[in-house]
Amino acid sequence: MVQKAKILLVDDRPENLLALEAILSALDQTLVRASSGEEALKALLTDDFAVILLDVQMPGMDGFETAAHIKRRERTRDIPIIFLTAINHGPHHTFRGYAAGAVDYISKPFDPWVLRAKVSVFVELYMKNCQLREQAALLRLQLEGGGKTAVGEAQESTGLLAELSARLAAVEEQAEALSKQLDDDSADAAAVATAAHLERKLTGLRRALDALEPGADSGAPTLPTQN
Repeated sequence: MVQKAKILLVDDRPENLLALEAILSALDQTLVRASSGEEALKALLTDDFAVILLDVQMPGMDGFETAAHIKRRERTRDIPIIFLTAINHGPHHTFRGYAAGAVDYISKPFDPWVLRAKVSVFVELYMKNCQLREQAALLRLQLEGGGKTAVGEAQESTGLLAELSARLAAVEEQAEALSKQLDDDSADAAAVATAAHLERKLTGLRRALDALEPGADSGAPTLPTQN
């Protein structure tokens, strides 16, 4: 069973959180509420999130300050942030949002279809990255047992490599389709860059798998990093 991605919704107004939940419920992912910047930072200490929808104007710690804290933490710095704001003070205000680390800046009232489409892209990228990490973990387990020479274990190893290759092929196909979709839709540069980064990691993992195939060079394959 594929684990659902978590989406963090940060807004001090309960009615806004309810509206966001109604818009994003069709994605069938786990929606987590936070009514303040402090509450959002607390949630980020324990859970991994695919994307954060962050209101700009909140009492106490506003959206800009909250985003700054998120980007300073190594654990959370790469989580995409979409700013939501009910005000528009011009280009300077928008620039401040991007400077704080946002991948998008959306003014209210926004088109529910557009918001849902943008969030779905980052959820898909997150899920592909999770699948890639699972494949890499299985491969590392295989490499750790590489010194065993029993025939039965060798056969089991060959079967595992075949299974890993098939599962990786499925992820590669999905990643390729996602990249084509991003190109067709003229998506945000941040989403395109993230997809390209995912494809590079997939290529590294494919090379590592190929190096383990019977008849391949005996040199130890280099595994892709988790960055």
